[in-house]
Amino acid sequence: MSNRYVNAKLKLDTTGTRDLYTCAEQTTAIIKSISVCDFSGSGDTISIFIKNGTPVYVLFVKAITGTLELLTAPLVLNTGDILQVTAANANRLDIVASVLEIT
Repeated sequence: MSNRYVNAKLKLDTTGTRDLYTCAEQTTAIIKSISVCDFSGSGDTISIFIKNGTPVYVLFVKAITGTLELLTAPLVLNTGDILQVTAANANRLDIVASVLEIT
């Protein structure tokens, strides 16, 4: 087994659903942190999902002002799981996930 730390980051410049992180084949991913920053100062709402085929599972729908850490405990993803995000408004939010990949 090997461990690798990575981060996944996006500027949410659209209101469409975006893939933040995809768990690779033969990998378990432990999401240690999901930080969201409202750099606009206007506030926004973010939705975060896990998808692996259908259905899609909703993790959070959260109003964001300033910078907020969304996780209070690690989140485990398995092979093929996709962490997806949607912002209510474009060009207001940045998101960074810190991930430990175990292969």
